[in-house]
Parts: sequence; C-alpha cells; structure tokens
Amino acid sequence: MPDFHNITILGGGLLGGSLAMALAALENPPKVRLWARKEETVTEARDLGIDHVTGNLAEAVREAQLIILAVPVGAMTALVTRCLDAGLAENCLISDVGSVKRLPHLAISPLLRGFPVHFIGSHPMAGSERNGLSAATPTLFQNAACLLTNDELAPAGLAADLEQFWKSIGCRTSWMSSAVHDELVARISHLPHIIAASAARVCLKTPSEGRFGGGGLRDTTRVAAGNPEMWAEIVIENREALAGLLQETIADLSEILVSLQAADQEQARQWLSTAKQRRDPLKPAQ
Repeated sequence: MPDFHNITILGGGLLGGSLAMALAALENPPKVRLWARKEETVTEARDLGIDHVTGNLAEAVREAQLIILAVPVGAMTALVTRCLDAGLAENCLISDVGSVKRLPHLAISPLLRGFPVHFIGSHPMAGSERNGLSAATPTLFQNAACLLTNDELAPAGLAADLEQFWKSIGCRTSWMSSAVHDELVARISHLPHIIAASAARVCLKTPSEGRFGGGGLRDTTRVAAGNPEMWAEIVIENREALAGLLQETIADLSEILVSLQAADQEQARQWLSTAKQRRDPLKPAQ
C-alpha cells in the first residue's frame, strides 16, 4: 500500500462504496472514512459492513492524506470548497472518479491556489448499469483501466503514490492530459452509451417484444439501463468531444443505408467486415 494511510471517500454511491470495500479487503488496509450526504445512505453503508461512515464532512476529511471525490462532476466544486473551509492537512491530495476531466481541472484547481493542497484527476473505467450503494462490490476495480490526469503538474511523489493506490486495488493505470482523456472516453465509453440508448429506443418501441430477443439485443442495449440523470450530465459535459463523433456515426450508418437501398450485398459485407475486424481484437471482460 502506498503512503496514504488516511483516506477519505466523499460519496456513497456505486464507486464510492466499492472503493471503500476494495480498500478494506487489502492485506494491510489503510484507515478509510466514507462520507455520504444522506443519512439513509450512511445507515445503508453501515448495514453493508462498511466501517467509519459519517455524514459529517469536517469529521470525514480531518487529517486525510488522500480525498477521493466520488460525486457527480457538477457537485465537485461546492464540495471541495466545503472541504477547504473545514480544513485540510498539508499536502493533502484530492482526486476523483469522474467520467470527464477537463471540467474538474478547470473548476477545482483555481480553488486550491494559496492552499498546500493538490489535485490529480482519476477515472477508473469501472461501473455498471446498476447504480447506488446496493450495487457496490469490492471487486469492481479488478483489471479496470484507470486514466490519470495531472494537468497542473502536482508533485511527482504524489502522482506516483496515487498511481500505486489505484494499482493496489487491481487497476491498470495510464497517464494523459485531460483533453486527450475526454476525447478518448467520448469514443470508447460515452458514444457507445448513446448508441446503446438509441438501439433501445428503436428496437424496443414495444418493450414486450424484447422477450423474443436473444443475447445480441441484451448485450447491445445493456448499458442503456444506466441512470439517465447521471448519463445526461456526462454527455452534456463532454459534448464538444461527442458532437463530432455523433456526426461520424450518422455518416457511417448512412453507408449501410445506401447499400440496403441499392440491394448491394457486397457493399454491406464490406461494411460489416470492417466492423468485425475492428471488434475482434477487443478482449472479453475479465
């Protein structure tokens, strides 16, 4: 375990709860506090066996060496301001689990000026179409990619410790700028969610007919079952990277439409072959 002996997780949802469980399962676990805004979430976490849960923010962040923001990106600025008002330890590192990175860097970094506190972005590519603390599991981060962003060049030692922190719970880490991150996840995460949602909208206009579908229908639309409120925030926050990809997708679908209208089986085969060639190297989920 790296040099973070006191860790605070702010947010009691799927990622925050799973992170608390994963850390507790380590051979030499650090001291971990989990903060949740709602008292019912605090009670639920305790019922699940998560230790050191509180609804008191000042108590949660006291002496914390690492704070993980496991809340929606739109809530991070106000929460960091409250943490600073409560008082943070010198050289405390703040990180997060948000799906976009430019906004947290732009919003959080100015708040930290004049404070001996640093921010490095984290995005563990782990999640589920299920959400909430009831879906939390200690194995959520096993073999998940974790993308790290250090746009403000926080000290190298803190960056190394944060990378080791994520590796300790099973993540594969990579470093990049926040701009590169947002463009990447728009392609590999956010656009697939939009396409799955579109497939659900078109294919399941009569939901009862879904009982006739096979694994392909379920697999293609699975992530469309995710929280619409959360995903609406994500796609709007990353709209600049997503807009061009959506236009590219519409143009690509137009190609297969042309082949159907022309009854051109060879053109359709080539279109589908390109998809297969690009999909085949993708490893199955572990």
